[in-house]
Amino acid sequence: MKNNKFKLNNNILIVFMFFVLALSSGCNQWFDEVKPLTKVSGDQLLASEKGVLTLLAELYSSMPMEDFNYHPGSGFYYRAMGATFYAAYPDMYSDNAIRSDGQEPLGTSSTNFYWAYAYPRIRNCNLFLESLDRTRGGVLSEAKYTLLQAEAYFVRAYMYFGLVKRYGGVVILDHALDRDYIPDTDNEPLYIPRSTEKESWDFILSDLDKAIANLPETNSEGKYRVDKWVAYALKSRVALYAASIAKYWNDAPLIGEAVDKGLVGIPASEANRYYQECISASKALIDGGKFSLYMPNPANPEVAADNFQRLFLTENSEIIYGRPNLDGTIVSSSGHSYDAWYSPSQNHPGYLRHGRYSVTLDIVDAFEDYTDDGTGASAKIVTREDGNEDLYYTNPNNLELSVPFKKYDDLFEPFAGKDARLHASIIVPGAMYKTTKIIIQGGLIRKNGEVVAYAAGNEVGFDGNMYYTWGAESPANYSGFDNIGGSMENSNYTCTGFCVRKYLQEFGNIVVAGGTQISTTTWIDLRLAEIYLNYAEAVVESGQGDATLAMNYINQLRRRAGHSDEIPLTLQNVLKERRVEMAFEHKRYDDMLRRREYHTFWTSGRRHSLVPIIDLREETPKYIFVRVNQFHDEQAGGRTFNPNNYYESIPGIATNRLVQNPGF
Repeated sequence: MKNNKFKLNNNILIVFMFFVLALSSGCNQWFDEVKPLTKVSGDQLLASEKGVLTLLAELYSSMPMEDFNYHPGSGFYYRAMGATFYAAYPDMYSDNAIRSDGQEPLGTSSTNFYWAYAYPRIRNCNLFLESLDRTRGGVLSEAKYTLLQAEAYFVRAYMYFGLVKRYGGVVILDHALDRDYIPDTDNEPLYIPRSTEKESWDFILSDLDKAIANLPETNSEGKYRVDKWVAYALKSRVALYAASIAKYWNDAPLIGEAVDKGLVGIPASEANRYYQECISASKALIDGGKFSLYMPNPANPEVAADNFQRLFLTENSEIIYGRPNLDGTIVSSSGHSYDAWYSPSQNHPGYLRHGRYSVTLDIVDAFEDYTDDGTGASAKIVTREDGNEDLYYTNPNNLELSVPFKKYDDLFEPFAGKDARLHASIIVPGAMYKTTKIIIQGGLIRKNGEVVAYAAGNEVGFDGNMYYTWGAESPANYSGFDNIGGSMENSNYTCTGFCVRKYLQEFGNIVVAGGTQISTTTWIDLRLAEIYLNYAEAVVESGQGDATLAMNYINQLRRRAGHSDEIPLTLQNVLKERRVEMAFEHKRYDDMLRRREYHTFWTSGRRHSLVPIIDLREETPKYIFVRVNQFHDEQAGGRTFNPNNYYESIPGIATNRLVQNPGF
């Protein structure tokens, strides 16, 4: 790799403090003390502890956290106005959701932004680690030196995790390349080949072990600085990812030079070693006793739903690590736009584009009800009297009126009695949101039996009342299906029958007003529930660890959701719990990739919608609910995914001499 691509004079360190400002807040004195800089002498920064902390703060701020301001097609810290058009979160590339204008799933083309993003920042980590030696025993005490070094190892591991899960084996740089550069030579030492994928995962785990060895149990230096438990949590996540690649590689095997050299793929024989790393890291964190489930024993499912929703809107004992956001009306472009883009149409905070997070029927069907028979089985929404819930129409206008649809008196009735986490995470038709009943309806059946769906229409029923296709006359009074298949500009309504609720600011005096980049919700990157689920998955996949304990962990999550039974430890139960517990937390997409499930689902795959339709053929109109192939997926003839896209292409191979990934 050419050194001049990243070359930076050791005497001048360029520090981009925009990100540090974005993280600054009154609750974090450390970041408060960092002043905005553009270009500063390296000697000046390294001459004081505050200067060294300025450099460390820049490392923290550049960590590639997949938070509110991350969009797979655009990058990290994506607050630009263009994100209005390109804002698509990872769950929208999975079977959990779709953007309301029909954003196509990732994998058909690669943006490759991360390679160029990561390596300059990895270089900064290496420069920081090397520069620390100049401060040891002088500017920094031995204890402070050891702490800052451990934090830098954590950041570097975080950077490499983002690389390896995208590219497989990568170029491992454990030092800055300046000393390897020799003017007027061919600089052969700078052409560093890719390490194998196994070596790359092992390097990340090694850096995390270095961090764990010297991080304190509580980092009193700053609220958002990592401690030992954060490093254990990331190690749990990383090891599970590597283990899954090893175990499920043969479900989507690739061929080519990169495979032959081990640059992509991990031998199946390595799976249990990685699972054990996950088990050990998870258990160490859990046994540390610093974290506990938020509100683990609700009085009933209604309380459980309220508790689970508030988990993501309040500081609490379950959060291991997160990233704060400032009010963008005070510090420009320092918040996020989740509320502006994704609040339902009927109760949005004033921005012209909203309601853009359409949740699929697939994830809604995955939640349990409260039968609590000891199986943990998902409970599909009941739409028919004959129990045939596996039939999906290509278009609701084509429905057969002879089908024994179940008739409901109101929009919310089919969802009553479903798992509390459903109601805390998803706005279903007829649900209340900010004191407003959310009307989601996609059609009507006229008195003469004519079906009108996905189009404006109205009719007076036998009861003398006027009824509308969308459930109301004014767009201000409904939230679903209008403009389906229309322009991106006006796609402000769910196109699946459901809206997201998790993370929307619903409680208290924290409602954001019109505009973007001004929501302040803290993104939760790591929480205890994920560690429980990581442990359980690693145990059931490998046969290692404590199966009784793993079963207890998943049942603790279910009890927190209001369930009264205990379910057995099976892979199906663990994966179902993971999906419903962590929906819309940017985990489902990665889970489908690491377990090699993505190509199976997207083999001409279609996500699904639930279309409520009011039937005017009866004296008192009733609602039916129609299972439909999601409109945009159906229009596309189903979505496809080439298994080559489990890895992104390596950029710049014409000059960096790196081996390309298969299929590119």
